[in-house]
Amino acid sequence: MSLSPTIFGPHAQLLLERRYLVRDDQGRVVESPEQMLWRVATAVAEAERTWGGAAAVEEWAGRFFRLMAEGRFLPNSPTLMNAGRPLGQLSACFVLPVGDSLEEIFDAVKQTALIHKSGGGTGFAFSHLRPAGDLVASTHGVSSGPVSFMQVFDTATEAIKQGGTRRGANMGLLSVRHPDIETFIAAKQTPGFLENFNISVMMEDAFFQALAAGQDWALINPRNGRERRRVPAAELFDRLVTAAHAAGEPGLAFFEAINRANPTPHLGVIEATNPCGEQPLLPYESCNLGSLCLPAFVAGGQLDRAALEEAARVGVRFLDDALEVNRFPLTQVAQATRLTRKVGLGVMGFADFLVDLGLSYDSPEAVATGGQVMAAIAQAARAASVELAKTRGSFPAFPQSRWREQGLVRLRNATVTTVAPTGSLSLILGCSSGIEPYFALAYTRRALGDQELVETNPRFLARLAQAGLDSPDNRRRLAQSGRAGSVPGLDPDLARLFPTAHEVPPSRHLAVQAAFQAHSDNGVSKTVNLVSSAGPEAVRQVFLEAHALGLKGVTVFRHGCRGRQVLELAPLPGRPAERPPIANGQHCPRCGGLLTSDGGCRTCALCGASGCE
Repeated sequence: MSLSPTIFGPHAQLLLERRYLVRDDQGRVVESPEQMLWRVATAVAEAERTWGGAAAVEEWAGRFFRLMAEGRFLPNSPTLMNAGRPLGQLSACFVLPVGDSLEEIFDAVKQTALIHKSGGGTGFAFSHLRPAGDLVASTHGVSSGPVSFMQVFDTATEAIKQGGTRRGANMGLLSVRHPDIETFIAAKQTPGFLENFNISVMMEDAFFQALAAGQDWALINPRNGRERRRVPAAELFDRLVTAAHAAGEPGLAFFEAINRANPTPHLGVIEATNPCGEQPLLPYESCNLGSLCLPAFVAGGQLDRAALEEAARVGVRFLDDALEVNRFPLTQVAQATRLTRKVGLGVMGFADFLVDLGLSYDSPEAVATGGQVMAAIAQAARAASVELAKTRGSFPAFPQSRWREQGLVRLRNATVTTVAPTGSLSLILGCSSGIEPYFALAYTRRALGDQELVETNPRFLARLAQAGLDSPDNRRRLAQSGRAGSVPGLDPDLARLFPTAHEVPPSRHLAVQAAFQAHSDNGVSKTVNLVSSAGPEAVRQVFLEAHALGLKGVTVFRHGCRGRQVLELAPLPGRPAERPPIANGQHCPRCGGLLTSDGGCRTCALCGASGCE
């Protein structure tokens, strides 16, 4: 089949040319989007040769191509960039250990550089580093602490452009028990500091118990396991809330929730995640991700469940094949990854999907539907992994895994589902990002000089036209506000079908995340958006509710909190005062806001959206 151009979004070609399509020695693009998909499908299907010979390679290359060319599935960005090319590194997510010695720290810096060069993002637990001021016996000096060493990783990341296409991305985590936790919490309050890191605090259930009881919290020196000092749990939590309210960081990761889902606890505990937080991994593990585009599975206003389940089965096979042909950047990564063979199939376009079904994002039905859809994907994905194991064998760590304890006889992959942010992938397919609501229904971008382009949500525009309300005045109102309610005469039921991120209550954001998390082996990327006027108490409630719901992590972003003052004072969330040229790739595909390098994931200073998939 040939590729239909209608599967791509309006700005896909610019993004594909800038980051994904093959160029010649003179830098000229020499590959079409269709050729890119064939390159990826053929390279990944080469894994089939081991079990089915040349005929299987041809068959599955065709099936993989059709799945992508029909706009139903895309793998993570490194696979699109590198499959079938000399680099051949296909994974997006990595976790590296950081030990408590200069040798181990700088070994990790070198390994980080190699992973970033290949197009991957890295996560680290800095919890094993001794605190600032602690004794260093070998030199009779004192340690500078984990935050200081994080700057070394940050500087190295700044110097490396991943595979010639993008900057590296990092996640830094620190245990809530670490004596330097206050310094860590405050680290991202200074603009430009650790700008290639996202940061999260690894929380424990015991901390929330101490918080509820009004107790002190012991901070433990990881070098010797001794108590360094005590702080009131309430005071430490206030610091967390204040920092997240002011700058959107740190986020929270929940240790027990993550490790309750650890499929191979005999290999160790999980202390770190990938840069966007949705993929917890053991040291040196990596994971290949892919996402199903949900609106592509709607027919006649109904979910085509059979098509969705078939796509999930093919998607898992694609990801397992990608793992098989992957050229890992480090021997340790190859060994750890092949021991568990983790893959992560997720979704994108959830907001579009709900509109196509006639459901408001801000409704109990949307939450229930999200859970049902993810459950169907998870069931089909797991069944596909079981089927693959019949011919290919189970992942090597399976005999001692929790899956074996639960009665499974075989399983190819220790995990099969992850919900990633899909920032770039959703831009390519022209769908909404991940499981996020719409940030705005219309916004203005400045492109090619001073030309202004007003972009309107195509689904909303179609409904406006059906209602006879698609007029220049209404488009202007919409461009100024970004919200359905700005259109006079609009049926309230129609307006409720298109809520934007700041119109969705924080509790509903969390409910959607929980619905998907209930059926995801790994984690879920989701931002709880707050209006700029929201106070610290709103952040506090989100953090407490996220823990009570059993989520694996949570990120809060108050409108404009990371932006420059001109963005913070912009009266309308859909229309910042400044727009960079679209061709430079500096705009946010979700809201049109200014992208910064904060966190390494090209984070939007206006809406907080980020993605490094």
